Amino acid sequence: MTQATETPRTVIMTVDDDPGVSRAVARDLRRRYGASYRIVRAESGESALQALRELKLRGDLVAVLMADHRMPQMNGIEFLEQAMDIYPSARRVLLTAYADTNAAIDAINVVDLDHYLLKPWDPPGEKLYPVLDDLLQAWHTGDHRPAPSIKLIGHRWSAQSSETREFLARNQVPYRWYSADEPEGQRLLSAAGQDGQRLPVVITPDGTPLVEPDTRDLAARVGLATTPATDFYDLIVIGGGPAGLGAAVYGASEGLRTVLVERSATGGQAGQSSRIENYLGFPDGVSGGQLTDRARRQAAKFGAEILTAREVTGLEANGAARIVRFSDGSAIAAHSVILATGVSYRQLPAPGADELTGRGVFYGSALTEAASCEGHDVYIVGGANSAGQAAMYLERNAKSVTLLVRGSSLTASMSHYLIQQIEQTPNIQVRCGTVVEAAHGSGHLQKLTLRDTQTGRSELVDAQWLFVFIGAAPRTDWLNGTVLRDKRGFILAGPDLTPDGRPPANWELDRPPYHLETSIPGVFVAGDARAESAKRVASAVGEGAMAVMLVHRYLEQS
Repeated sequence: MTQATETPRTVIMTVDDDPGVSRAVARDLRRRYGASYRIVRAESGESALQALRELKLRGDLVAVLMADHRMPQMNGIEFLEQAMDIYPSARRVLLTAYADTNAAIDAINVVDLDHYLLKPWDPPGEKLYPVLDDLLQAWHTGDHRPAPSIKLIGHRWSAQSSETREFLARNQVPYRWYSADEPEGQRLLSAAGQDGQRLPVVITPDGTPLVEPDTRDLAARVGLATTPATDFYDLIVIGGGPAGLGAAVYGASEGLRTVLVERSATGGQAGQSSRIENYLGFPDGVSGGQLTDRARRQAAKFGAEILTAREVTGLEANGAARIVRFSDGSAIAAHSVILATGVSYRQLPAPGADELTGRGVFYGSALTEAASCEGHDVYIVGGANSAGQAAMYLERNAKSVTLLVRGSSLTASMSHYLIQQIEQTPNIQVRCGTVVEAAHGSGHLQKLTLRDTQTGRSELVDAQWLFVFIGAAPRTDWLNGTVLRDKRGFILAGPDLTPDGRPPANWELDRPPYHLETSIPGVFVAGDARAESAKRVASAVGEGAMAVMLVHRYLEQS
């Protein structure tokens, strides 16, 4: 192994068993990144792993790992899989020949590959540097610090501990988890003056302990923006899922003073997905977290303001202003509003499920819990894409994954590519015509009663983990009496407001509502919260962009 310099700079590592190729890759990397990064090259997977262990012991940071696929003893995929244990946040790139592209695509679910590059990569200015620039920028904004200064002490079966972990993880706030049952966790609790009866305890970088913190206080203490910079904007976007982020990007990039308000974490349901493989422009797939991170950075780059942990409770029109009220009584106003509140998973209608939520029963993928599922039997309720993506993610570590589907098959609700993957995965079982009748456990989930909807027969199974992905309940209750909604709570807009050709009641303009405009002029809806929407990431992003176009049209005519 050779290296460019001994200065303590962040490392970019390249691994290739062909000395000529290894030197060529390192040469191209030094030309572009040598002034800011330490370029380390190795000629075998084993020597590269040894180098990574030494770097880890010294506390050095590694931003990018580039490995050739075809290496003897240990191929590139095997190397990257082991390297993840040493530097989990390093961005991973596989160098492949054209004949190996299928192997690279298959490896995405194994090593969460960020990119694969076809050899030759010449010219590097077109094929290598743009990829590395993007990965390095993503790494710099992500969780790459070796010892996060935020400490979270909680209990494995504490619902609020689970919620806090999810909140920090989904907002990409690095932290270190300590179990209250273990010596180090107990030491930290003692230092914070706590006995462990109230969990979680979050210790901020300045050493302040927060006991059972609410999300807004926690957000403010860990550096997330919670207070608006001004009281009036051109555009307020409510909701930070794909539709909301799309609207924020297009609104800010087109010169509108834009603020996005999110109640929990940007990304919505899509942000919790372990792998989205049918989104345009990502032939290798992309995780919901990666897509969210890129969209959030893109919105911020154009000047959009993003507020986190702010609960919106009211919307009203006051002349030309549209006023948005928060749960603490404060308010902001704008010329226009885009409602992109998305949907939430419906609660499981089974006795015991509510009491065990966060204690073995989880809604959504709860990716922070995935590591704890190792060697266990996992159950997933749901038959749509989100359930299938979670199954493919959790099966990596779980002993088995069982999909419980109320319907007679997956074909009506799940994409074909996911069905194929599930069928080819031996430790995933699909049980159609099956529902959860009850959840049982003392302090945490221990058993499930499953019922066959055809025969009515019930059985009791051992289970510690249940992930629920059923239905879609729109987050629109706070809009009751404000904008028109359908019977299920989804927001009506555009042509749906004028089925008989007449405008809705109290509509004061001499034109009909624009396509995504609600029953209040200047208030638009995008994404899953809209009645009859497609419930897909791509369509939500497109509606966010379209809503901004209609906002411009509205502002021009106001």
